[in-house]
Amino acid sequence: MPASSASAPPRRPRTLALELVDAIGERIHDGRLSPGDKMPTEAAVMQEFGVSRTVVREAISKLQAAGLVDTRHGVGSFVVGALGGGSAFHLAPQKVATLRDVVAVLELRIGIETEAAGLAAQRRSTRDIGVLRDALDAFERSVRAGREAIDADFEFHLGIARATRNPHFAHIIGTLGQTLIPRARAGAGVSKPERRAYLAKVNAEHESILGAIAAGDADGARAAMRTHLANSRERRRKEAAAAGGGH
Repeated sequence: MPASSASAPPRRPRTLALELVDAIGERIHDGRLSPGDKMPTEAAVMQEFGVSRTVVREAISKLQAAGLVDTRHGVGSFVVGALGGGSAFHLAPQKVATLRDVVAVLELRIGIETEAAGLAAQRRSTRDIGVLRDALDAFERSVRAGREAIDADFEFHLGIARATRNPHFAHIIGTLGQTLIPRARAGAGVSKPERRAYLAKVNAEHESILGAIAAGDADGARAAMRTHLANSRERRRKEAAAAGGGH
């Protein structure tokens, strides 16, 4: 991670942790870290990314929550892929292999996350708002760096699920993992300017959701989440129609 300039305010450990989650998550997605691989030691990660042990541990905790990493006490942390095992809500990545499947997952998300956003608006704490704000800041930085911001995106939606104070929402979102994020499986062949414009639109929709949650506007949060996910669903439906429903 590049060092901050002398005039820039120090970044909070939580923000640094999200950046680290994004960087490690990309290595898992592109195959540099494969299921079963042992994660680098805390000391190695600290040295490579120039972060503290606290940041590394928080990042590993978030990767565990996302189902990407499993930690075995006394042994170390290991990559488990997009999902941890054993959940009744387990959705294997190969089941989200086509655009038609992506649309089906988005339909599921609309049903779950629309209500989650409304409950989050009613029950969120100041800390929850900070977590969501950090996720969107990390999303924006990732896009500026030319990355897909998949991990920051997932952290935002998982943060909303946790803010419901109903553990079942967080359980479902956490165990479904990053199959929730459509661009983790689609979007190849799109030019960089188009991609950046699309991601900027996605984050503007995120901002609308966060604004309603922060304001305690349950109906507004539900509407903003439904709009966000419906927009994504329609985009994937058009891609599926153009591709004849294939990969």
